[in-house]
Amino acid sequence: MTIEKVGVVGAGQMGNGIAHVLALAGYEVLLTDVNQDALTAAIAIIDKNLERQVSREKITAEEKSEAMARIGTTLTLTDLGPTDLIIEAATERETVKQAIFEDLIPHLKPHTILTSNTSSISITRLASRTDRPEKFMGFHFMNPVPVMQLVELIRGIATDQPTYDACFEVVKRIGKTAASAEDFPAFIVNRILMPMINEAVYTLYEGVGSVKSIDESMKLGANHPMGPLELADFIGLDTCLAIMNVLHDGLADTKYRPCPLLTKYVEAGWLGRKTGRGFYDYRGETPVPTR
Repeated sequence: MTIEKVGVVGAGQMGNGIAHVLALAGYEVLLTDVNQDALTAAIAIIDKNLERQVSREKITAEEKSEAMARIGTTLTLTDLGPTDLIIEAATERETVKQAIFEDLIPHLKPHTILTSNTSSISITRLASRTDRPEKFMGFHFMNPVPVMQLVELIRGIATDQPTYDACFEVVKRIGKTAASAEDFPAFIVNRILMPMINEAVYTLYEGVGSVKSIDESMKLGANHPMGPLELADFIGLDTCLAIMNVLHDGLADTKYRPCPLLTKYVEAGWLGRKTGRGFYDYRGETPVPTR
């Protein structure tokens, strides 16, 4: 099938990035959120990020204006019914995602493909709660979406080949690379990345190193572009903890036990950059380690 119209659910950091790359690739995009302020902010962020691409001569001013013209917004979830593909990028809570799909189902066209940008939740389980498990997939973008080149495509147990092929074509058209992952907890990237971040938090928790020494060690000793604690703050400590809990619950292996210090930071509301404090304090001129 040919996909031309795409619905994106959730106008946060991931949703606005997904809308950006789809519109730039020529898709008609309808972005929805429960909050008008979130939609207004998303359009402003997309405009700013496209303008940055113009200034760096990655795209032309005309391409930018054409992309912006392809993005519509709505507060009404069911307005996404006539789209060919829906990418859900709401908060990483299974009950929220299930409710979104349940509300959408009566309004969809028979051929509409449903996908989730989940970073860890079972695609098979999400699909089983819909009327089209064979047309359901994981469509996991990396953050920040306009910059990162990878998209994980995750088949559920019922996903059919035409659905996979259609999503693969979308990834190609937006100029990214697809990695096929099986539907096991956290898929590929987070299955490897999150335990590394969790181990860095344990290294801090046990006093082996400070925030600064841990991050510098991995940047200068392993050539990582960001230290693991800096990266955790960028991702959001609540997201890191949620994924570790999915790994721990889903695989029942103690090596995935979330570090108590990570739990403590989340309980304090120190979630990283988005709240101004995490392993670093971002409220001043430059980030300062909190430990």
